[in-house]
Amino acid sequence: MCGICGELRFDGQAVSPDTLQAMMAVLTPRGPDHGAQWINNTVGLGHRRLAIIDLSPQGQQPMQEQGISLVFNGTIYNYRALQQELIQSGHSFRSQSDTEVILKAYLQWGLDCVAHLQGMFAFVLWDESRQQLLLARDRLGIKPLYYAKTDRFIRFASTLPALLATKEINTDFDPVGLHHQFTLHAVIPAPYTLFTGIKKLEPASLHLITPRGTHQQYTYWQLHATRPERFYRVEEWLELTHNALKAAVSSHRTAADVPVGVLLSGGLDSSLLVGLLAQQQPVEELLTFSVGFEDAPEEKGSEFEYSDQVIARYPTRHHRYHIPNAQLLDRLPEAIRAMSEPMFGQDAVAFYLLSEQVSKVVKVVQSGQGADEVFAGYFWYPLMQAAQGSYLNRFSSHYFDRSHEEYLTLIDPAFQGENYTAQTVEKLLQEKHADTFLDQVLRMDVTMLIVDDPVKRVDNMTMAWGLEARVPFLDQHLVELAAMMPPQLKLQEKGKYPLKAIARQYLPSSVIDRPKGYFPVPALKYVRGTFLEWMRDTLESTTCRQRGLYQRAYVDQLLADPTAYMTALKGSKLWHLALLENWLQIHLK
Repeated sequence: MCGICGELRFDGQAVSPDTLQAMMAVLTPRGPDHGAQWINNTVGLGHRRLAIIDLSPQGQQPMQEQGISLVFNGTIYNYRALQQELIQSGHSFRSQSDTEVILKAYLQWGLDCVAHLQGMFAFVLWDESRQQLLLARDRLGIKPLYYAKTDRFIRFASTLPALLATKEINTDFDPVGLHHQFTLHAVIPAPYTLFTGIKKLEPASLHLITPRGTHQQYTYWQLHATRPERFYRVEEWLELTHNALKAAVSSHRTAADVPVGVLLSGGLDSSLLVGLLAQQQPVEELLTFSVGFEDAPEEKGSEFEYSDQVIARYPTRHHRYHIPNAQLLDRLPEAIRAMSEPMFGQDAVAFYLLSEQVSKVVKVVQSGQGADEVFAGYFWYPLMQAAQGSYLNRFSSHYFDRSHEEYLTLIDPAFQGENYTAQTVEKLLQEKHADTFLDQVLRMDVTMLIVDDPVKRVDNMTMAWGLEARVPFLDQHLVELAAMMPPQLKLQEKGKYPLKAIARQYLPSSVIDRPKGYFPVPALKYVRGTFLEWMRDTLESTTCRQRGLYQRAYVDQLLADPTAYMTALKGSKLWHLALLENWLQIHLK
């Protein structure tokens, strides 16, 4: 896990070391262990390393061989098997790193190397003989990669703020990105971002760029949500899922030369990870971590009552943290600064503060993100399933934060546009290779919505402290298996039936059958007191008024009664406005 960046010039000018250094400085938290850059006239690569696999200097980047130069962020879980396969094909290795495996895989298979990689990755590779730059992103977009392309250069980086640090980026608002930001719970699907001058690589894609500025794009993987030719009984589905999950948890644990812990929220998913890992290693060596916040009258601020039950069954080396509201507000600007893009999910702040503590103990953790999308665990899936009307209406009525009509009263006319979010969702819900409406929804969640919501939050907030988060529920083979599974099987027992059935071998029923929980930060959901004043100060600031992004009548309406305006997903609409404005004030200076 690292931070990568670089530049390819189209105008014949040499890459400036200062440009790379400006980006690398922003990326330092992602890779605190080592930094280096490589420049060859019009092309340059920069890297910040978090040493997890092959801790020796031989694993450092940028890495070069036979005219190939590579920077890589992520983890290849099958790198040892690939290394042996490549050795049998005649390659020799000077390191034990997964980085060198990618380099040799490219030498062996060319662009098809990505088909051999199992893991989470974003990498950029310069091929001197072919005079081309290759940008690649993993199948499910777990690792981020942003780029800014002009007629003079293309720059890329692991985070959007790293590109902003070069000071030559167009930061005009993109109406498409802005519409998604406020309609789709801050999910702006690739290639869009908030800004016209910055794009992000689509998951499962390859981009080839030449010094002439030509730009080709390829999609190398698609998820099919169709039933297999053979009929499987329920017991067979459960056995297949159990085996795939055990394999994913094992590969995410063993691909490391440092200890791997677990972020234990107390929910089913992270608790099941603890149970599975306890079968694969001595439980007293397993490191687990939980965090909680102050209660609000409407909601508890922690799930310790459930995580404590898991620890009672599996006596791990557990770490329990409680964050008071005063500290939460004090640290809020830091958490927002760590966001590569503005994120509305309140648990981003929770992950940020938890990651600070966890990073003092370990460098790698497993997290339960992805299970709800892969196995239909959220409350809105049955509601969508039962709804009538078009696919778009069935989805939007239970997921969109605002209607297009409300959006037009929020955003100043100068920044408005079409109903872009509806266009995106309608297109995705009509794509081929999905048998039913819910198959379409779950596939869209896994391949688009999750990429720029929970997965992005976890990556940003953990990497802000040099902590790698791994998500075994998004293992490629597990995801592909689950996509073939009948949706009605997943929806049993109020969702995630396969995981609940498997968990009965590992966990107390009180943890499995509890109401669905969410990483709670009540103070940012039920806005009052000092948090309300912080939001009011942000939205009534001179900077916000001069920016002119929001219509003042809408802002005043929310400020007058903050708890009255919630989204379909139970989020605070006032928090959305304040969060985006504060993010802009931090990053656009």
